[in-house]
This record gives sequence, C-alpha cells and structure tokens, in this order.
Amino acid sequence: MKVTVLGGSAAAPNPGQGCSGYLLECGRTSLLVDCGPGILPSLLRYRRLDNLDAIVLSHLHQDHVLDIVPMRYALKYAPALHRRRIPLWVPPGGSLFLQRLAQVLALGSEAADSFFAETFEIAEFDPQSVLEVPGWEIRFHPTRHWIPCWALRVTCPHATVVYTADTGWDDTLPSFAHGADLLIAEATLPVESEPDARSGHLTASDAAVLAALADVHVLLLTHYWEPLDEANTRALVHRSFSGSVLIARTGLIVDLGPKGETQ
Repeated sequence: MKVTVLGGSAAAPNPGQGCSGYLLECGRTSLLVDCGPGILPSLLRYRRLDNLDAIVLSHLHQDHVLDIVPMRYALKYAPALHRRRIPLWVPPGGSLFLQRLAQVLALGSEAADSFFAETFEIAEFDPQSVLEVPGWEIRFHPTRHWIPCWALRVTCPHATVVYTADTGWDDTLPSFAHGADLLIAEATLPVESEPDARSGHLTASDAAVLAALADVHVLLLTHYWEPLDEANTRALVHRSFSGSVLIARTGLIVDLGPKGETQ
C-alpha cells in the first residue's frame, strides 16, 4: 500500500498545504480519505479524477469535505475527463448535508437535486458494519469530537492504515488501532491546551501515547497548525513512542511493503 499526503493542515490551510486529504493506493485501486479545502491540486499530481475508485469522508466539518465542490465541477465539465460517477461514502447524515450544500451552490443555474448526484454515487456508510470497497476493507470507530466523526481502519491485502480523523483522547482507540502498519493521528493542539479544547482534539504527545499503546509501526502526525517546531515535536513524541515518526507534508509518500515495512 502507498499513502500520499495531500494535505495535513488543521481547520484552515497552512502555507503551501491544504487541509485533510490522503490518497491510498493498493495495486491498481485507489481510495481518497477526506477531501478538505486545498487538496485537489495535490491529488491531480498523482491521480486523474476519473481514475479514482472511491472517496470516504470521516465527518462533515468543512476542513474535511469542501474540495468535493471543485471536484464536482471537474467531473462534470473538464473536457479531458471520462464521464463517470465516483463512489462517495459519507457518514450518517451526509446525504442531507450534500443536499443542503447543493441548494446554496446551484444558484438557480443548475438543478440542486442532482447537483452532486450526477458526478458522485453517494451512499452513507454504516459505522457498525465493515465497508467493502473493491480492493479495500474499512472499519469505523466513533471518535470524541463536536460532531459525529469516525476513525477509519483501512485494510488492503498487504497493509493496514488507521486514521484517527478528528478526536479527543478515547481509551478505546488503542485497541481499534492495534497493530496497524501506519497510524495517521491528528496533533491539533499544543501540549498546554485547555481541557475544553482537548475534548475534541489531540496533542502530539497524546498521539504518541496512542501509537505506543496500539503498537503501531509508523506514526504520521497530521492536522496541525503552523508554525510547527518539528524538532521539539519529535522529541515530545519519542518520550512515549519508539517507532518511526513522520510529520504530514503535502507530497509525503509512505510506501508500506508487502510485510508492512516502511520503504
């Protein structure tokens, strides 16, 4: 499996980097996990939109979904693209969210009812069930956030990636992430954050503890604000986690070999 960071910023883009978006590739299949603002130009460097197999959204906050809008326009109007509807898996309530968003965006010049449906095959995933997308199995785990949000455990024949999405500390997360080859964990907050903020997000130190308890191979820190002191962040993480530590940057590629090694 190959994981490409398309964006790793928090609730707004950092300089030169969009919000949340990760391209997962296994063999000939591809999966886009989250589609935050600013990730589409990065995605297009690695994959044609009409060659994308599926999209999964962890939750409906704007920093995880908004590039669905320009993607829709590309799929409908870009002359070089083959016309096909991309499977778009959204969380419970996502269909209504897209309907309401379409009513705002259509502006009377396009049909709101089919605004997204003509370019995406929209379906809500069942968080209680395993989602089987050709080439992938995806399991879900509810997170501690201010709106319903789900962590994802994505497995292909050769590797497993766990993505925390947005979450505060949750004692059940280590078991959900256990043994993953790669843990993509949010690190939104500074260590000295107030308790109220920590109810919906993690610090880098929290992410390190999670990685250690889950016995993962590689930790990829994401969803952070600039400026970020990388040296200090790595030092904090290594107090709790002895494995490999990466920091999300646009274009970073993590290549997980057949046995789960990072190459």
